[in-house]
Amino acid sequence: MSANRTTATVRTWSADLGEGVLDSPETPGGCWGADSAVDGDGPLRAGQVVHLEWRAQRHDQYGYVATAIVVDPALEKAGG
Repeated sequence: MSANRTTATVRTWSADLGEGVLDSPETPGGCWGADSAVDGDGPLRAGQVVHLEWRAQRHDQYGYVATAIVVDPALEKAGG
């Protein structure tokens, strides 16, 4: 499991492509993620707050890749 953990906001997510970009202060410029990293219900949506585990690795123009994206209903209720 990755040692890099934070809370992030989904910038964009394509259910058709099964990928998107997440933003957090720890991943400046964005963190690329794929459906295979998502742990939780339903496709992600822009503006959704999630727990993010990441590693520094270039993917397209992004310098970070999600190793786990955890959907937590408590984050939705708390407003992030």
